[in-house]
Amino acid sequence: MRYALTAFGGPQSHIGMMLKTFAQERKDVTEEELLEYNSFCQMLPGPSSTQTIALVALKRGGIGLAIITLLIWIFPAVFLMGLVSFFVYKFQLQNTQSNLFTFIQPMTVGFIVYAAVKFTKKSVHHMATWAIMLGSIAVMLLFKSPWTFPLLLIAAGTVSNFSDRRIPEKIKKPMPIPWVNLWIFAIVFLVAGLLSEISRLQNWKHQDVFHIFENFYRFGSFVFGGGQVLLPLMILQFVNLPLLRNESPLISASAITTGYGIVQAVPGPVFSVCAYIGGMIMSGYGWEWQLIGILVATIAIFLPSSLILFFLFPVYQQLKQHVIIFRALEGILAAIVGVIWASGLLVVKDMELHWLNLGVIIATFILLYSNKIPAPIIVIACLLGGYLY
Repeated sequence: MRYALTAFGGPQSHIGMMLKTFAQERKDVTEEELLEYNSFCQMLPGPSSTQTIALVALKRGGIGLAIITLLIWIFPAVFLMGLVSFFVYKFQLQNTQSNLFTFIQPMTVGFIVYAAVKFTKKSVHHMATWAIMLGSIAVMLLFKSPWTFPLLLIAAGTVSNFSDRRIPEKIKKPMPIPWVNLWIFAIVFLVAGLLSEISRLQNWKHQDVFHIFENFYRFGSFVFGGGQVLLPLMILQFVNLPLLRNESPLISASAITTGYGIVQAVPGPVFSVCAYIGGMIMSGYGWEWQLIGILVATIAIFLPSSLILFFLFPVYQQLKQHVIIFRALEGILAAIVGVIWASGLLVVKDMELHWLNLGVIIATFILLYSNKIPAPIIVIACLLGGYLY
């Protein structure tokens, strides 16, 4: 819960906080395991930082702890964004700005640089991995397509296979593959689509709640590239497509962008913006249905990625025992380090780079690297500094 309440800065910053909290302070995983978990989750649809935390908990205490950890992780963000939907609907808020978050962006860069430096030492050892890392930075800065990331990982894994020196160590007991997760995922996907279409054709009174579940379940099943990909998809699905069918939009584009802006200042996963969208869509039916919209959207966006994660991770654990996959991991991890560096550069590019922000970046990095100040204290200090600024 402490981590969930202080994980500001989006997924770029989350990896740095996870490194500090779960690898170095709590020793739940090693730094190498954390980077491997993150790289695996980056290849899956859905919120990668949420999935990475789930894998840390899975290693520590099994599937039960992983599910509890997921709920604790998403609760503060979902609660806050659901609450925002009530305020935005009641007062028609279109902008929420506060000095409180002035230094969160440079603090985020400090966390990113810290993670990038630590992981570079762990995963970039020779000329080939340096070339993959630097090439990944260039690719991520030059190309913004959602396909860039998966294609980059495939290329990195292919390049690192040009070696016959590395072989995997056999694991003693392979993890059982939970096939039931795949069946649940497929059945829910089909039933959600069927109910959404039936409710539309028969014009059910509260049909929007079925549309919310189907749309967000589909987003959670197929969205690669993180929370930033959700914004255009939501505008297309809830605004543009209804207009093309000569129907009223489920929500205005300005309300969507307002929620997306607010979620940047909320700790936890960016995907929690879906709780706000679900609440706003159902707000016209009364507060009870608005609350139902928040819950339905939250379940729909996080459920499919969790089912996919818990099904594929045991498969991945077995596949990586094959020499080709094992060798590919070296290149993939180097590429992920490059992506972390690139994310920091992209945040800096969009930030006003004056001496105060530079000072926050440097101070955050030094405090993290010295390993003397817990990460939540740094976050609280930056929030307090912004409030007093």
